[in-house]
Amino acid sequence: MNRPEGKYAWTATVGEKGQIVIPKQARDIFGIKPGDTLLLLGDEQRGIAIPPKGAFAELFGIAYGKEEGDED
Repeated sequence: MNRPEGKYAWTATVGEKGQIVIPKQARDIFGIKPGDTLLLLGDEQRGIAIPPKGAFAELFGIAYGKEEGDED
């Protein structure tokens, strides 16, 4: 089965402490580095999503009324 362009699927195992390891290919594709903070979104019907790491800052900017490119 061929996967659609830009679409991926991975599996991860949850450890005893509730931690998961993000597969290397996923970390490389999305530029995830040690120490990065990721946003997890959950929906009981649809599951868990991890948006791109830049979405975290963008979401706070929207919530606090900052426009892209604004200085602190």
